Amino acid sequence: MIKEYIDYPLRELNSFHVEEQAARIIEFDSPNDLDKIFSAENRPSKWYVLGGGNNILFTQRYDGVLIHPMGCGISIIDENNDSITICAEAAVEWDDLVENCVERGLWGAENLSLIPGSVGASPVQNIGAYGAEAKDIIYRVHYFDTEECKHLTLSNAECRFAYRDSIFKQELKGRAIITSVEFKLSKHPAPNLGYGDLAAEVEARGGATLINIREAVCDIRRRKLPDTSKIGNAGSFFKNPVVDKSVADKLKASHEDMPIYPTADPDKCKLAAGWLIDRAGLKGARRGNVGVHERQALVLVNFGGATGADVINLAHEVQKTVYETFGIEIEAEVNIL
Repeated sequence: MIKEYIDYPLRELNSFHVEEQAARIIEFDSPNDLDKIFSAENRPSKWYVLGGGNNILFTQRYDGVLIHPMGCGISIIDENNDSITICAEAAVEWDDLVENCVERGLWGAENLSLIPGSVGASPVQNIGAYGAEAKDIIYRVHYFDTEECKHLTLSNAECRFAYRDSIFKQELKGRAIITSVEFKLSKHPAPNLGYGDLAAEVEARGGATLINIREAVCDIRRRKLPDTSKIGNAGSFFKNPVVDKSVADKLKASHEDMPIYPTADPDKCKLAAGWLIDRAGLKGARRGNVGVHERQALVLVNFGGATGADVINLAHEVQKTVYETFGIEIEAEVNIL
């Protein structure tokens, strides 16, 4: 079913709670609805997919069409002695999917607990946390190609996943609308506890069970990150920068406590953007109605009444200060419209 709205207020559809409007918003609950929405006679000239609104910042009225998936089914499509493959529609809340997997006794998604957003966004950003990424469990991605008006499927390898990146942010950006994602989960215990203080948190709960890992991750995230229902934010606003190993080693020589993480490329290292922002003196900084969160410097917050421009101005200040302090450029992870 297709529903269309004109001059639609967006405050409740973006986790920053910015007061903006969309000229049009179209809701759909079946992939086949997209054939009609993008037919020759109806095709919008400007559009954007709006999922849960958790990784987006509106800086002005959106004068095109926001395409809003509404399908939220979860089904088992394959099972054997070792694994189960689950298909989740785009509008399923990500954490609902993780909870579903844990309740079924399936391993692979538990470290990704409590990440805000919808399933449809997970392949685009290749969401990740606590040593795990969506690519680790994604089997296939189903999408609608708006140029060819075809329903297509990509394998995990074809998605070309990388750190907070995928083909959906590259060649298929502005072209693909993800309608559902298949996830392959293991029936056998495979705890991933190598990141930060997660192992200690899990051990304190009695050991590495699925429930203990999920609860530990949720508690850590709640301690570090603000609740979007109480204060506007989009989670991590910045990506952790990936730099040459030589650059990381040079910084480490001057800052012994600076965290450095390996990457798939032995000549590259990942730095902690939150640490850089903190040491640049901006953790907890406030500029009117916006600020850097006091417990997690990666997060920019709207204390109430801020505009998208207010958030952008603060983001630019953070980027400039980090560069002046460390010579490192940090990029926004949030989509800016």
